[in-house]
Amino acid sequence: MLHQFLEQRLQQAVAAVLPDARTDALLVRPCPDPKFGDYQTNALMALAKERKINPRQLATDVLAKLDVAEWCEKVEIAGAGFLNFRLKTAALAGALQTAADGENLFFRKTSAPRTSVIDFSSPNVAKPMHVGHIRSTILGDCLARTLRLLGHRVITDNHIGDWGTQFGMLLQYVRTTQPEAVAQPEQFHIDDLESFYREAKRQFDNDPAFAQAARQAVVGLQAGDAEALKLWGVFCRESLRHCEEIYQRLGVKFDYTLGESFYNPQLKTVVEELQRAGVARESDGAIAVFFDDVPALKDHPALVQKSDGAANYTTSDLATLAYRLGTWAPNEIIYVTDGRQQLHFQQLFAIFRRWRPEARVKLAHVWFGSILGEDGTPFKTRSGETVRLAELLDEAAERALAVVEQKNPELSAEQKSEIARVVGIGAIKYADLLPNRQTDYVFSWDRMLALNGNTAPYLQYAYARIRSIFRKADQFRVSSSEFRVAQTGSGVELGTRNSELEALNLTAPEEIALARHLLNFGLMLEAVAEDYRPNFLCNYLYDLAGHFARFYEHCPVLKAEAGTRASRLAISDLTARVLKQGLEVLGIETLEQM
Repeated sequence: MLHQFLEQRLQQAVAAVLPDARTDALLVRPCPDPKFGDYQTNALMALAKERKINPRQLATDVLAKLDVAEWCEKVEIAGAGFLNFRLKTAALAGALQTAADGENLFFRKTSAPRTSVIDFSSPNVAKPMHVGHIRSTILGDCLARTLRLLGHRVITDNHIGDWGTQFGMLLQYVRTTQPEAVAQPEQFHIDDLESFYREAKRQFDNDPAFAQAARQAVVGLQAGDAEALKLWGVFCRESLRHCEEIYQRLGVKFDYTLGESFYNPQLKTVVEELQRAGVARESDGAIAVFFDDVPALKDHPALVQKSDGAANYTTSDLATLAYRLGTWAPNEIIYVTDGRQQLHFQQLFAIFRRWRPEARVKLAHVWFGSILGEDGTPFKTRSGETVRLAELLDEAAERALAVVEQKNPELSAEQKSEIARVVGIGAIKYADLLPNRQTDYVFSWDRMLALNGNTAPYLQYAYARIRSIFRKADQFRVSSSEFRVAQTGSGVELGTRNSELEALNLTAPEEIALARHLLNFGLMLEAVAEDYRPNFLCNYLYDLAGHFARFYEHCPVLKAEAGTRASRLAISDLTARVLKQGLEVLGIETLEQM
């Protein structure tokens, strides 16, 4: 967290030169090119531009007031007004020493926690979860883990699609084709509901009479029709049972699962308030919002009530927004969905700002691209069907098991199965989080399960490799005055530095490079939280594993002299802890052995 100390000193220096300047935006960030230093700031150029003064002269004046000599070599001015900071080796070692003593792991919890509501996963009831749900589920879970780790209050809400037109289709189909089952709908399984939905959708698209009856069924459901509500309740319970099985396998939990149906009682009030506020008006029997003053939305009015009196997705989302504000008072609400919903959220946010102009909540649509097959088309089964998520996870474990049996045939069947589970699910998650979320990515089993390259198995192996150092350290009977290796029932715990250990000593270039990279873990977590981009953390961890590989190759650990050995064990320990914590933020488990 040395960058925070540098920022504080920089802000003090700028305040001394420009007393009226806002200093909270004066940030210090890692240097893009290490040859120029460890950290850099370009904030002085923006200040100079605002005041129409020479940025390099401002940098010179600020530098004269800047005192960071306890941490840095001579600060250099570069280009039009950059300041480059190069840390002293002693400062690096001291920062690692603090982390080794357990005071932090290169990040600090925020002193200004915010409340964030994260809306993610959100499958539709009556259909099995499929591969299209994986990105929202994994990305939303990662953002929740990141924000919580940094000390923010996070509320996760699985806003399931348990209301609307699909239920009208299902109700009408079941009533006309399964009349004997209507009285005992508990017999329905998720597979039945899927086949019912598929046939109902076909009829809805091709039979106008069926479509009209389905729409009326929706109106009846929303009005409280007893039979419709009974069938709907069965559909929901069976679907949620199926979804919960998937979430347990993925290690994903929600604070709330409030579906669209939860907000049904508020929909009429929402429409009335929108009309009274002049936000919505009647149009051809429906109630709509027009955006004449918003160029991007001018040709895209949004319905909030259909001509038959039924509400829709937009109405429900507005009621959801109002409920979240009134119940949890969030500072931000984050919606994690695919990119096809961009227009919907642009409309939603614009309507809400007109309806509740006093609200100061930040609304963020965190959208993502599609998963493609290796032929570049949407990822499907060989027969062209949508890939079920449960089957995808099964196949991941099976493929990982084949790799484990090849690499470690001596392990027990139970050990192989557990490793395959962790590696398989981790591989899928990492492959999904690694790309820029706004791009499509190609799903490749071979690439995601590889033990080399930027993959979860590679990082999991890097962690397990460090753990093996401590098992060897125990065998070498490393002196407890150097490093303690604690035995537990489940194996050897990571080493913990003993109070008698002298200060960390960084001498080799590979040690110093690894130490510098470790220091930036907190910055990377903050970047993920700020930009909602887990790929930043993925690439950081991959680079960390590479730095450690070079360190381990060039810097003997167990065979080093006592003082150096203890120092390098401590560095190894810190690397393992950061890898484990980073993967945990991504929702990926680690293993002691692979």
